[in-house]
Amino acid sequence: MKRNWITKLIGGVSFTSAMFVFQACYGTPQDFGLDILIEGQVKSIATGTPVKGIKVSVDGTLQYDLTNNEGKFSFYTENGNSLKIKFEDLDSDQNGIFANKDTIPILTDNKVYLNIALDPK
Repeated sequence: MKRNWITKLIGGVSFTSAMFVFQACYGTPQDFGLDILIEGQVKSIATGTPVKGIKVSVDGTLQYDLTNNEGKFSFYTENGNSLKIKFEDLDSDQNGIFANKDTIPILTDNKVYLNIALDPK
């Protein structure tokens, strides 16, 4: 009885060690889904200047990016039949107050570039 217990313990530890070495050598499984690069620039309609601090997100997901000083953004998201991209002013009066905007880009490639002009509120 005692010998059977020791054999099972050694077998379990050996299997776990083998799986650890396999993962260390070959890594964890990669995401081979068809991802799309969403990138672009956000400007003000009134002045034509880039707008910083706009949250750009895909509706229904947690993926987003904030526009930088040049109004640019970029992030990857999963490919879908239609993606609704939302633009929301988070910093409000820091760079002016802008109205929220939604758009549905036409997906023809694995990359989408959007030039967006936001209306001031």
